[in-house]
Amino acid sequence: MIRRIIRKRRPAPTLAGISLEEELALIRVELMYGLRVNREAYLRRKVDERNEMTTRMREREPAEMLADLRGSLERTVQPTGQPTVVDLRSRRQSRTHQDPEPA
Repeated sequence: MIRRIIRKRRPAPTLAGISLEEELALIRVELMYGLRVNREAYLRRKVDERNEMTTRMREREPAEMLADLRGSLERTVQPTGQPTVVDLRSRRQSRTHQDPEPA
């Protein structure tokens, strides 16, 4: 059934196309949520996002982009020192002491 749907899809504009993975994701959205996805609007948005990204890339220096990437990686990756360990037993015990006892 999915192969039939994929074969019937309209040809994409030459600026950007919908990949097979994107098409399957759009079909999944349509089936799961009962929505109809406008492929032309999706492609327009995809082209707009691509153009916005290229203008951002042209306006900035490579060193500045690298510094931003490094900063975002440092915020997401835990330090290699001592990882944060949470003791679940102590958390459970402190909660049970705080909760009123049933009568």
